[in-house]
Amino acid sequence: MTKTRIAVLVSGGGTNLQALIDAERSGKIPSGEIVLVISSQYGVRAIERAAAANIPCVVCNKKELGGEQKAFEEAICKALDRAGVEMIVLAGFMSILSEAFTRRYSNRIINVHPSLIPSFCGKGMYGLKVHEAALDYGVKVTGATVHLVNEIPDGGKILLQKAVDILPGDTAELLQRRVMEQAEWKLLPQAAEMLAAAMMNEKENIQ
Repeated sequence: MTKTRIAVLVSGGGTNLQALIDAERSGKIPSGEIVLVISSQYGVRAIERAAAANIPCVVCNKKELGGEQKAFEEAICKALDRAGVEMIVLAGFMSILSEAFTRRYSNRIINVHPSLIPSFCGKGMYGLKVHEAALDYGVKVTGATVHLVNEIPDGGKILLQKAVDILPGDTAELLQRRVMEQAEWKLLPQAAEMLAAAMMNEKENIQ
């Protein structure tokens, strides 16, 4: 029973990466193994988290690669192929991937978004901007969504969602933290296991 080989793509602090590492180590992702971390930036905390967990990490920096999407994605694909990666988790990855890339890994990429899609999502909606928009709009409930990734930002099939209450006096920063703790860090490992298990079963059926 060969586990599904997972790569986690990051750009910053890596809190969702840490949630995945912790979940794998505690047996909550029995069907998958994180074999690679790819960062789009140098010097970020996510790289340190990967090192602490003894997971190989590669930096693919778009600017360093001439600023072109094609070269950037080719570098990512090479790293994925070298590591034999079968499934990708976007965990705070700040680059939108092209249709060519998402088609190559069709139904094999998941992303976590800090709202209840279809609210407060799409191009330009990331990080604190999502929580600021929720507070500005005055909604009473927000949350997080894990979805499959296609060529439309936040447009792929929804796998899991979890609601989080907005409380009086919330700032974007407070809300961001609560959504991470109550939703993102729980949903992402669950969805990773769902997809990893489905892919593992698929491989066994082919054999």
